[in-house]
Amino acid sequence: MKLKLVMMVGVALVLAVGAASQNSGGGQGSKSTPVEVKIDNFSFSPAILTVPAGTTVRWTNRDDIPHTVVADDQKWQSKTLDTDEQYSYTFTKPGTYSYFCSVHPKMTGKVVVQ
Repeated sequence: MKLKLVMMVGVALVLAVGAASQNSGGGQGSKSTPVEVKIDNFSFSPAILTVPAGTTVRWTNRDDIPHTVVADDQKWQSKTLDTDEQYSYTFTKPGTYSYFCSVHPKMTGKVVVQ
């Protein structure tokens, strides 16, 4: 009886820890809530973002001049974003995705999908 109880408590603990780690997302976002990247002062913030697969990332231009968000491999890109305009992209596969602003190519960022 003791062994059965210990095994049940152990399974419950593993399930609780697993659920907590899935829900926390490491503070970097979840599959249901878009993760925000702010475009301001000629930079992406955060410049490097780590998210789980299935996460939607939303860039918002808070600068007073237009910017874009373009994948280095050109597989996804925003239109030119004026102040307060947004662009979203859902990352479905693990990998590292580098991007830049085509108007200001020295502006770069990276999304790491786990």
